[in-house]
Parts: sequence; C-alpha cells; structure tokens
Amino acid sequence: MDETKIWQTIDSERAATADLLAGLTDVEWTYPSLCEGWTVREVAAHLSLAHRVSAGTAFKAFVRARGSFNRMVDQTAREEARRPAAELVAELRGAVGLHRLAPGQSLKNALMDTMVHTQDIALPLGVERHMPLDAAVVAADDLWRIGFPFHARRKLAGHRLVATDTDWAVGEGAEISGPIEALVMLLAGRTATIPRLTGITV
Repeated sequence: MDETKIWQTIDSERAATADLLAGLTDVEWTYPSLCEGWTVREVAAHLSLAHRVSAGTAFKAFVRARGSFNRMVDQTAREEARRPAAELVAELRGAVGLHRLAPGQSLKNALMDTMVHTQDIALPLGVERHMPLDAAVVAADDLWRIGFPFHARRKLAGHRLVATDTDWAVGEGAEISGPIEALVMLLAGRTATIPRLTGITV
C-alpha cells in the first residue's frame, strides 16, 4: 500500500467508527472494550486525540505520567473521555481528511492503531467489521516489526503465523493460522479473535 491508500483506509475506518459510535446508547458507551481497563468511551476518546496532539502537549503529558508511555496514553484517554459522547464523535469525524500523525507515530503505526481500536470497540458490541486485507497485512507486518509496546515476536516465539485469506506468514515453529484480521488482533495482544484461529487456545 502506498501512502495515499493508507490514508484513505485510515479515513474510511475513522468515518465508519464515528458512525458506529453515533448510534450507541448511553449504556453501550460504558461497555468494556478489548483494551484492558478501558470502556468503549476511553477507546473512542483515544481515537479522537491522535490528529490533535502537538509535540509540546505530548511532552507535558509524558512528564505528568512520570516517563511512562503507557501511563501517558491511559491518562490522556481518560481525561478526554470526560467530554460528552457527541463531542468525541465529532472529533473523530472531523479527523477524516486531516492527515496528521501523533508525535513519534509512523503512518503504518497509525493505520494499525486505527484498525485495532476499531475492533476493540466493535467486537464487544457484537458489531461485525472487517479489516481490508491489504491494510491488515500492513498492520500485521508493523506489529511483528515494532516490538514495543506489544512485543509480538517475543510473546509468539516458537510459532509460525499463517494467514488463510491472503499471502502472509511470519515466524518459525508450531503453526497458528486463520484470517489475517484475527492474526492482527492476536499480534496486538488481544484474545477475542483466538476462537477464529487454529493452533492456539485461550
């Protein structure tokens, strides 16, 4: 995928997720997401932030989090989640077409982050959403490469991951196979799609 296609996919994911969020009830906003400790609301808040965070704002948040990246992400999402649901939807919808990356974020990482978090919201709500195959391959490659914060290569050492719906495979060892989108979620540390995979159990 070239840069233009990646941004088009991010825009499409953001727009569809905004539409999904706009139709939720107050109770559904409180559902636990696939992100540990976050409800749908915190994930939505996190997604609404990426295009608005400046380097200066990110640095201040990092200092406030005492140098912990994960704590910074958690704190900023929880703070943003205090806003009305309609504002979070509007922020996410307003991000469509604004091709800005968060400080230190690569374009491939932004694609992966958007697609994984979309599933973090949709799956617990029972909403069926599918990742585009070419974008899922890019996300899977990125997750396998980056290490922090998911450390997929270390956690899945001794396994070979094989997609059954597209040409993608990594690793060596006992085979874990299934749809590429289910493998992406596994690489991102989620267990919800494990039932769709063979060669691994919860």
